[in-house]
Amino acid sequence: MIEKVLVANRGEIALRVIRTCRALGVRTVAVYSDEDANALHAKKADESYRIGEAAPARSYLDQDRILEAAASSGADAVHPGYGFLSENDEFALRCEKGGINFIGPPSGSMRLCGDKMECKAAMLAAGVPTVPGSPGLVGDADEAAGIAAEIGYPVLLKSVYGGGGRGIRLAAAEAELRSAYDTVTAESISAVGKSAILVEKFLEKTRHIEYQMARDERGGTVHIFERECSIQRRNQKLIEQTPSPAVDPETRERVGALVVKAAEAVGYSNLGTAEFLRADTGEFYFIEINARLQVEHPITEMVSGLDLVKLQLDIANGEPLPFSQADLKMNGCAIECRINAEDTFLDFAPSTGPVPDVTIPSGPGVRCDTYLHPGCAVSPFYDSLMAKLCTWGQTFEESRLRMLAALGDFYVRGVETSIPLYRTILRTEEYREGRLSTDFLKRYGIIGRLEADMRAERGAAREAAAVAAALRLELAAAAAAEGARDRSGWRRGLGP
Repeated sequence: MIEKVLVANRGEIALRVIRTCRALGVRTVAVYSDEDANALHAKKADESYRIGEAAPARSYLDQDRILEAAASSGADAVHPGYGFLSENDEFALRCEKGGINFIGPPSGSMRLCGDKMECKAAMLAAGVPTVPGSPGLVGDADEAAGIAAEIGYPVLLKSVYGGGGRGIRLAAAEAELRSAYDTVTAESISAVGKSAILVEKFLEKTRHIEYQMARDERGGTVHIFERECSIQRRNQKLIEQTPSPAVDPETRERVGALVVKAAEAVGYSNLGTAEFLRADTGEFYFIEINARLQVEHPITEMVSGLDLVKLQLDIANGEPLPFSQADLKMNGCAIECRINAEDTFLDFAPSTGPVPDVTIPSGPGVRCDTYLHPGCAVSPFYDSLMAKLCTWGQTFEESRLRMLAALGDFYVRGVETSIPLYRTILRTEEYREGRLSTDFLKRYGIIGRLEADMRAERGAAREAAAVAAALRLELAAAAAAEGARDRSGWRRGLGP
């Protein structure tokens, strides 16, 4: 049984894993860079080890340093969180060879999931529908152009080794495709040192819907419902919710059966996520498996009542799933807003620096996973995600209203945040009615509407300030008159 877990990550996800381990009586080991020497995760773990300089390549991506920390601490397991080494099959294999329990899928399964072309072939063999596109990798821009002409523009060029919205470009014509081909190739080589590109049909007005899945080492497999992840910027998710307004019980069961097939097709175990695009026609197309715990896992926990990190540890310990598909019930609705440190009006540019003051929302149905505290800092070396604000309600509307209230209570001083953007989105008629798509921000002119909202708020603030100033003057005048009457003796009963 796992006794000590090294958390190979930082920030809120490291704190999240540490929290569950502590509740289970499992000791934890944190690793930290020079930039994170005073970070909460380094203080909350039972032990902490420095692993290098601020740059990720010299710390959180340095496999040797992390494995040395595991050996020095006597950790018998590693939890990778998300990002960094979480989907690195080489790191998972090194853990396996070193006798360290990697809390995630086997390295071979992870390698297959990470190769979009091989994974796509496995899905087709298993009868899981995929997006129309190239039957294999394309060798050059000429071949990509030929396939695009056959399936029709617009198309997506995707690096097999991409992820998190990177290594993907949209092309609406051949000239754009040839330029995009060079860009995707360069991004892939920069990220992983090699390039392999495929071409897929771009489906317009799509929804991004994913399914949480779990599979034990004996082959027991379930899905733990869907999450709607359609509100994005640059192919990266901003707001997620469960259930999806586009998924009814029959669809949930039908697509859920495909998820089970997908997990079996790649020999998966532990927790993962099968991601789909839903076309405007209602068809679902498999796009990839994320072989790790997702950023948005808390909303699945809120509607299922499960602790997914505990489930990960149980499966890693060789235990069977403690429930069947029929045992799982979805309760209520949950929404997650990713609170990013970025300037919406500067094309979502990162905003970094000290955070001298912060107020974290709380209350019934409110959960906030974060590393923020007064006096901390947002580093320029790492991802801009500062917090995951989640709300639960018996209905979607209850959850939405709780989120608006929580966003209003969330205060971060020192950096720009995505909070105003989310308040605008949650108030729109399109969001309330569930008319979501991956181009939601552009389709409905959300940035322009945010600007209008902020102008209105500033106008209301100026008006309130003017009213307050007028009231202060009126009170001051009244006080002066009262003082004059007092000095005249009126208030001493002596008459005017």
